[in-house]
Amino acid sequence: MDHTLLLPLLLTLGAGLATGIGSAIAFFAHHTNKRLLSFSLGLSGGVMIYVSFAELLRESQAALTAAWGERLGSGISVAAFFGGILVIGIIDRLVPSFENPHEARPVEQMEHHPQKNRRLMRMGLLTALAIAIHNFPEGIATFTTALEDQTLGIAIAVAVAIHNIPEGIAVSIPIYYATGDRFKAFRLSLLSGLAEPVGALLAWLVLMPFMSATLMGCVLAGVAGIMVFISIDELLPAAREYGEAHIAIYGVVAGMAVMAVSLLMLG
Repeated sequence: MDHTLLLPLLLTLGAGLATGIGSAIAFFAHHTNKRLLSFSLGLSGGVMIYVSFAELLRESQAALTAAWGERLGSGISVAAFFGGILVIGIIDRLVPSFENPHEARPVEQMEHHPQKNRRLMRMGLLTALAIAIHNFPEGIATFTTALEDQTLGIAIAVAVAIHNIPEGIAVSIPIYYATGDRFKAFRLSLLSGLAEPVGALLAWLVLMPFMSATLMGCVLAGVAGIMVFISIDELLPAAREYGEAHIAIYGVVAGMAVMAVSLLMLG
């Protein structure tokens, strides 16, 4: 494998497997540090939003205007941005709302004695499937960003990994309740995160043979749209559910500030 692809794939794999961290926290922690989790989710959202508008969309417009001119290139970039939002929005609509994979669940629930029943098992499996579906475009986002800019790729991978921790908790708790088997709950939680490197590999196999400046510009804008949607629809609501609203906002501002300073120092 080309060494230029190795780091993007490893970053995507690491971000996806962070669901296992959430699962481990659910099993071994006795209390949920809601303030820290709320701040971390806000931080992740702030990083994604800032990178999307300050870097990815700007790079997309630069590539597309160079190829198609100022007016048309900017129009294509904007269309690709909202196209990314449309794709992740459709995926989100296909996930059953009554078994929301992003519902905040405290680890204190693990203290209760598991009740083995099929309904809870079904809920856990559907949650794992729903998270896997959501993780697929996140894997593409992490991979393509890292392929274009490794520093940005690392930042996005860390943000996605933070985002995946509570998802690991969301998968583990109902499956543990249904089976009483911690290892099975951990294994399914981990597997749901593997959708991210699978998404990365498919992006590489499908897009790379046709890659051009125009296609990369469209992909970057689409990735920006995906990450903005994820931040607004999943990260920020989850951050507010886990803790005080102001803690989540402080996290968002801190995430934006960290990325702004990092980009200025590296620029």
